[in-house]
Amino acid sequence: MSPAQPVGEPLPGAGELPAQVAAPAPDGSERSFSVYLHVPYCRVRCGYCDFNTYTNLTMGQGASAEDFVVTLARELRAARSAMDTVGLPVRPAQTVFVGGGTPTMLPASDLVTMLELVRECFGLAPDAEVTTEANPDSVDEADLVALAGGGFTRVSFGMQSAVPHVLKVLERTHEPARVPRVVDWARRAGLSTSLDLIYGAPGETLEDWQRSLDAVTRIGPDHVSAYALVIEEGTRMWGQVRRGELPMPEDDDEATKYEMADAALRRAGYEWYEISNWARPGAECRHNQAYWLDWDWWGAGPGAHSHLGDVRLWNTKHPVAWAGQISTGHLPVAGHEVIDAGSRELERIMLGIRLREGIALASLANGPSANSADGAGATPPHLVPVVADLVADGLLDAGAAMKGRAVLTLRGRLMADTVTRALTQ
Repeated sequence: MSPAQPVGEPLPGAGELPAQVAAPAPDGSERSFSVYLHVPYCRVRCGYCDFNTYTNLTMGQGASAEDFVVTLARELRAARSAMDTVGLPVRPAQTVFVGGGTPTMLPASDLVTMLELVRECFGLAPDAEVTTEANPDSVDEADLVALAGGGFTRVSFGMQSAVPHVLKVLERTHEPARVPRVVDWARRAGLSTSLDLIYGAPGETLEDWQRSLDAVTRIGPDHVSAYALVIEEGTRMWGQVRRGELPMPEDDDEATKYEMADAALRRAGYEWYEISNWARPGAECRHNQAYWLDWDWWGAGPGAHSHLGDVRLWNTKHPVAWAGQISTGHLPVAGHEVIDAGSRELERIMLGIRLREGIALASLANGPSANSADGAGATPPHLVPVVADLVADGLLDAGAAMKGRAVLTLRGRLMADTVTRALTQ
């Protein structure tokens, strides 16, 4: 089961967007705009997965894979109309990300049509980054050529591991040898490439993890994401752990594996730019940065989340219910919340501290504000001893702190929540 949705309020009136969606950024500027498209279908639901995914591809009219794009088109057009109604300026999408699920369960032609719909409804920036997720065994070379020809610029493959027994525990369906092949196909098609890894799977040794890191650096994608396995309540793997069939991941083991990843990727020419993400210079995922830097985005598809101005919204989760709402001419929004100033400031710090640039210490005295590039201004007096302690504990970079910025060290990245709490006390 996927996790329960947040508790929120229905949209006002007959389902209109609230006026707060037009609120500017805290510094008064207009936010950039992105689009996320959620494709909920998968061939197999992995035991650790708590995303909104389904293996049934024929759930009924409007909710099945064969007519998913038709329903998505109605949602995107309804979203554009709703934004027009409240006077929200139309901004071309700077990034588009097609996630899931496994988006490439749909034909490449459907994904290209989805991108054309984004262009129709919102416009697309000339240099837009357009990404789709894919499993290594869910695409072939012709698919990747078609995606590149249709306007996609980037593909993110779910590699997870290079070790067969780890892939088996994670219930992944591809063979390790498939990964370098699909990355090569993507490169030849002109697509930027990213590989996703998971560390801490039950039974994964340090040697197994090093083997995966060695495989990634040999393949040499443009971008790498590495995430610690979190076993969420309600997943199949959670049940296996409860019954004693699998061990729970250990924090110390995952910390060691994170340090191994950072060392291996740095040696191979990658730089960390967010706690779980490394890239070759210039290959950072701009769509990820949109989330961390407080851009606006519209999320379309079952269970997708959106953020506009001071409002967070989330769609109805089940594809059948999602399609049913759209068929009545309504936005498929299950609930929304208006973000207050205190919550926005906490999120700014919590997300900003995860980034390579960190946050300006002076901004912590000014409430919600732009995270200035130069970090100009003095550290708030009440935080001077706090920052000194964080530097002494090896959690913040001493040189950056002297220049007025809070930037995590390698150890600090492992304790980012501790740093956030200290800076917001």
